[in-house]
Amino acid sequence: MSLSRRDALTLLLGAPLAAEACKRARTRSVPGEIRGAAMSVGHRLRDAVVERATGPARRTRTLIVGAGPSGLSAGWRLERLGEREFTVLDLEPRAGGTSAYGTDGVVPYPWGAHYVPAPTAENRALVALLRELDAFESPSRLEPRETALVRAPEERLFIDGEWHEGLFPSAGASDQDLAELAAFQREVARWVAFRDARGRRAFTLPVSHCSDDARVTALDRQSAAAWCAERGYRSERLRWYLEYACRDDYTLTLETTSAWALLFYFCARVPEPGRESEPFLTWPEGNGRLVRHLAGVLGERVKLGWLVTDVVPGAEQVEVSALEVKTGALLRFEAEQVILAVPRFLAARLLRPWREHPPAHLAEFRYGAWMVANLHLSRRPRSRGFPFAWDNVIYDSPALGYVVATHQTLADYGPTVWTYYQPFTDPDPAAARRRLAAIDHAGFCDSILSDLGRAHHGLADAVERLDVYRWGHAMVSPRPGFIWGTARRRASEPLGRVHFAHSDLSGVALFEEAQDHGVRAAEAILRARGRAFEPLVEPFG
Repeated sequence: MSLSRRDALTLLLGAPLAAEACKRARTRSVPGEIRGAAMSVGHRLRDAVVERATGPARRTRTLIVGAGPSGLSAGWRLERLGEREFTVLDLEPRAGGTSAYGTDGVVPYPWGAHYVPAPTAENRALVALLRELDAFESPSRLEPRETALVRAPEERLFIDGEWHEGLFPSAGASDQDLAELAAFQREVARWVAFRDARGRRAFTLPVSHCSDDARVTALDRQSAAAWCAERGYRSERLRWYLEYACRDDYTLTLETTSAWALLFYFCARVPEPGRESEPFLTWPEGNGRLVRHLAGVLGERVKLGWLVTDVVPGAEQVEVSALEVKTGALLRFEAEQVILAVPRFLAARLLRPWREHPPAHLAEFRYGAWMVANLHLSRRPRSRGFPFAWDNVIYDSPALGYVVATHQTLADYGPTVWTYYQPFTDPDPAAARRRLAAIDHAGFCDSILSDLGRAHHGLADAVERLDVYRWGHAMVSPRPGFIWGTARRRASEPLGRVHFAHSDLSGVALFEEAQDHGVRAAEAILRARGRAFEPLVEPFG
C-alpha cells in the first residue's frame, strides 16, 4: 500500500497533529529499518498451513514452546529444582518476547517492557529472581540497590510549550482539576486499605493474589469511563491522566478499559494508604536484563529459530512438530509434558484439539498493537523547562513518549538512545494491526520526529539512526468483564499433558504475571511427577 505523507501522519498522529506536521517540511531521511517478529514465517500458522512431521522423534522430558518471560521462567524454575531435561523452542532469533532488547547502541536498550516495581515479600518468584541478579542491598532485606532503582528525575510532562516535573498536568491546573485529583487519590487509598475476609488485598501483584470478593469483582463489570462518570470526574486533565494509564498498560481507552483494571494500575503497587507506589527497578535494556539472565540459566536448551506447527496431546506423551527455519527441516519431538508459553491466539493455532474445535472462551482474549522505536542520538537536543527524566511524555500526543536508555548510567550528556512507545487504541484491534502494517520506515520516522520535534528543537539533526519494531499482538486487553469472567480460568486449565503459561492468563501484560504463570506451570509438572518442594507460587484456583 502506498500512502501520502498526510495519510501516513494521520494514521499515526491523528488528523489535528498531522495537519500541523504537514505545514512543515518532511524531516531528512534517517537511516534505520523496520524490525519485528518473524511475520512472514509466523503467517504460515495464521494462514492455516499446518505442517506435521514424520520420522524419528527427538525425545525430551519437558518441551516449552515460547522463550518469552513466561517460558523462560518455566525453564528457570525447572532448572533451579534440578529438573534439567527440557527444551525451549522459539521462532525469534533472540529470546525475550516483549521484553526483548537491543545491543547495538551506546548502551543496551529495550524493545518493549522496561521496568518492574520493587516486589513485596509475598511475590516470592520475583524476589528469588532479583536476588540472583544481586538487585538487593543485602540477602536478608528487600531494599533495592540504588543502581537498580530509577534515578531522579523519574518523570516529566510536556504541556503548554515546556516540560514540567511529574505526569499529572499540574501546571495550569484549575482548583477543580486539583479537587478531582484529590478525590481520585482518596478512592485509591480506600481500595489500598481494603482487605477481604481472608486478609487479601483488592489489588496486588501478581493478579493471582488479588481478592475475589464480590465488592472487588463488581468493578470489572463496568468501564473505567462509567466508573469515573459515577464519581463526577469531569476534569479534562484528570481524565487524560487516567486514560494515559489505560493506554500505557492496556492499549485501551477509558471507555474500553475495565474499572477493575484502572484501579489495579494505581493500587497494586502501593503498599499502604497514603504511601507512594513501590519504586521501579530498571536497567538500560529494561526487562531485557531479566530475560537475559533467565536465558543464560537455561543455556543451550533454548533453541531459537524454530516454528512449532502442531501440538498433539496423547495419553502417554505429547507429539510436537517444529520447523527449523534456517534449514527448512521439519522435525518431530516427543515429550512427557509440554508448556505452551504463548498467547491464546497462538495456542489455538498450535494445539490440534483447539484448532479443530476452538473453545468458545478463546474469543474473549483480545490484544492491542504497538509501535516501539529506538532513536540513536549523537547528542541531546534542546529541551525547555524541567530537565531530561527517565520517562518523558507529551500531553497531547497519541504516543506515550520515550524513556532514556542512558538515564541509569548517569550519562546526561552526549550520545544516547530514546525508546519511543505508541499504542494503537482502535476499538477494532484488527484495524489497528492493518494500520500498523501500512506504514513504511520513512512514514514512521516522519511521524515520530514530528511528534517529538514539538518538544525538542533540533532533534532531527541529532538522530543518527531510527529503528522501528511492530508488535501486532503486544498485550492482552482487560476489557470490561474479562478479568473476572470465566475465560481466564478456563484457558489456564491444563489439557492432559499440555500446560499453559503466559501473561494473558492474568488479563494484564506484566513481567510479574508472565513469571507467575511460567513458574506455576513448571511446579504443576513437578507435582505430577511426585516431587516435593517449597512452591514459589500458588496453584491456580
